[in-house]
Amino acid sequence: MQTDLTKQEKMPFSSADARSWALVAIAAVIWFALYNVIQPLANWIAYGLLALPKDSHLGKSLAFFFYDVPKIILLLGGMIFLITLLRSFFSAEQTRAWLGGKREGVGNVLAAALGVITPFCSCSAVPLFIGFVESGIPLGVTFSFLTAAPVVNEVALVMLFGLFGWKIAGLYLLSGLAIAIVTGIVIGRLKLERYVEDFVWQIKVGKGANLPEQPTWTERFQIAWQSTKEIVGKVWLYVIVGIAIGAGIHGYVPESALAGILGKQAWWSVPAAVLLGVPLYSNAAGIIPVVSALMEKGAALGTVLAFMMSVVALSLPEMVILRRVLKPQLIAIFIGTVALAIIMTGYLFNLVI
Repeated sequence: MQTDLTKQEKMPFSSADARSWALVAIAAVIWFALYNVIQPLANWIAYGLLALPKDSHLGKSLAFFFYDVPKIILLLGGMIFLITLLRSFFSAEQTRAWLGGKREGVGNVLAAALGVITPFCSCSAVPLFIGFVESGIPLGVTFSFLTAAPVVNEVALVMLFGLFGWKIAGLYLLSGLAIAIVTGIVIGRLKLERYVEDFVWQIKVGKGANLPEQPTWTERFQIAWQSTKEIVGKVWLYVIVGIAIGAGIHGYVPESALAGILGKQAWWSVPAAVLLGVPLYSNAAGIIPVVSALMEKGAALGTVLAFMMSVVALSLPEMVILRRVLKPQLIAIFIGTVALAIIMTGYLFNLVI
């Protein structure tokens, strides 16, 4: 790795590289500007232009849709570009060695830790997940990241600490990490690479073949841009469909209904919480009010945490987006493995607390 970087430092910085850097800098400024105006623009379209009441189901759904679609598309494009650019400095073997680990589980722990510190919901984590898969990082390791990123959210961690104390917040953190690591190890051992869509591997192989031994900055940017166009072009429709489903659920599923169903203590409450949580769509911080309501209704802690984890880790919109890059068999195995781990965690918490 050091040799590769030393060679790159000795490469002359041409006028073409300078122009490429200027274009990328301008694009980055535009990207950040667009990202920062999405929220107010979405609210203006839903509540201003369309004049929908802010407390209406349709208004909430459309505001959510107009915000999340461009947000996910921007994240998808930005993440793929950055990952492809970064990957140009390392060989596929170096990348696999760093996150794959010399011993089983090391890469899963690193990926889960990375997921914890990235502030993404389930759908927002998908772009980085796609980039990992496309870069040749072991499949089980990528799933550890995909699970940990939405499940363990720093905002939710702080809110749980404020509402219920450090013990519950700590249990939430540890259980989320454990689920992510175990899920990745299980999927990695099953050797399920054949259930990744073929175009993902083709993009990876193609870019590796076209990359010169000592590429210039212009060549690196060109390859990153081409990879971004290919992947976004194949995934954008699935993003829209997935977010549309999530927007409908967000606007039309009342919190009181969930509290009424899960605010009870029974043997079936934990699997029921997971089954109800999977079709929903929210980030960990957004589901905290429901968590508080469930606790007030008398739901056991394990039931509440199982519900929250299933909502943020196994959302239906996320599965729709993942379908573009993963075959149904792998999605089903992922859902089943994570759901089983969450159910077991819920029962364990109910037994010990």
